[in-house]
Amino acid sequence: MAAAVTSRRPYHIIVFGATGFTGRFVVDEVARCAAEKPAGGPLKWAVAGRSRRRLEETLEQAAERLSMPELRTDTEIIVADVSIEESLAVMCQQGVVVLNCVGPYRFYGEPVVKACIENGAHYVDISGEPQFLERMQLEYHTKASDKGVYVIGSCGFDSIPADLGILYTRRHFKGTLTAVESFLNISSGPEGLCGHDATWQSAVYGFADSGSLRQLRRKFGHKPLPVVGAKVQKRGFVFFSKEIEQYVIPFIGSDPSVVKRTQRFLYEEEQQLPVQYSAYVGVGGLISVVKLFCGGLFFWFMVKFGLGRKLLTTFPSFFSFGMFSKAGPTIKQIEDTCFSLTFFGEGYSEDTDPSQGRPNAKICTQVIGAEPGYVATVSTMVQSAVTLLNELHSLPRRGGVYTPGAAFYKTSLIDRLHNHGIKFSVRDHQ
Repeated sequence: MAAAVTSRRPYHIIVFGATGFTGRFVVDEVARCAAEKPAGGPLKWAVAGRSRRRLEETLEQAAERLSMPELRTDTEIIVADVSIEESLAVMCQQGVVVLNCVGPYRFYGEPVVKACIENGAHYVDISGEPQFLERMQLEYHTKASDKGVYVIGSCGFDSIPADLGILYTRRHFKGTLTAVESFLNISSGPEGLCGHDATWQSAVYGFADSGSLRQLRRKFGHKPLPVVGAKVQKRGFVFFSKEIEQYVIPFIGSDPSVVKRTQRFLYEEEQQLPVQYSAYVGVGGLISVVKLFCGGLFFWFMVKFGLGRKLLTTFPSFFSFGMFSKAGPTIKQIEDTCFSLTFFGEGYSEDTDPSQGRPNAKICTQVIGAEPGYVATVSTMVQSAVTLLNELHSLPRRGGVYTPGAAFYKTSLIDRLHNHGIKFSVRDHQ
């Protein structure tokens, strides 16, 4: 590893929230990564959380799953709690990078960000919560920059495939890329899809508090980004996509927010013309559309009231029609699920002025990977940390709060992901 590990800071990576549902998958991935014997030297890591006993159980289970008995004895345990500031400080003083797996981030993320900045540890999370991500940028960017600390949010499925997918598309476009539409398709096996309760909670509280996001964005005082080339027309709320041959709706996750923040950074810091971006997700046939519409209306009504939110978060499986549960997906569901994110870009060929006429060139790219929530997400999170450790010199300035695209656009993260099951490719756009 390129980043120095000293007696004062003995670990390259600390997995905080290692006993949580996602945290256990992150532990497995870090263990596998350490076993690869990276070129820069051994990867030293530790696990952290509130309960020593549960952390020991997590390592015991990981040792059995991975057939790595050494995990029981060789992996250090750090007891830390988001509600105890001193414990977070002690944790952050021991690691070069903290992987924060404790969500929902709107409730538990800020103390960890604050502790990392104050104690000189870089921070990576997998938040898909725009309110949290943008508030951290507003409140902590200058502090992180002054300390030389990188705070990089949304390094999971939200929103690395979208954010780096746009960068990849731009790199392979011969000319000036001006607009991209992405279409997400998630395929599952006979047991269907399922997400964990923590993701459901993030959605419930995020929708309930959507008004505060608009207020937050006004505080930045940003000027609108320039529209290069022809302005992309917004599609309807539901439409049949010939691109992925099913009905689609706008993607309501953090991808559009994260991509826009990256495009602003590249425009302001690198003088790259911004790309217009619209994100959509496939929902299947007409019956699925009707179900989604009815369920969506009910959800919107319930999140408006305290009692509604309480019911939604207490009974996630009932109110999400089995799409989310407190137990999370089964191993079989995870193994049978995969995603494809397809980008359709347009722009102007190398010899054409983008201010003149309609776009005259197209490109189609794709990012594909295994199950997004607990396979692709942990891979993107861990490879983000490894990239940070090894390519610190390629990150912008000397610290701050960044999106993945802004932080990693000059690094080899796309290549690292490609080698860890998340494939980027250019496709025929006809």
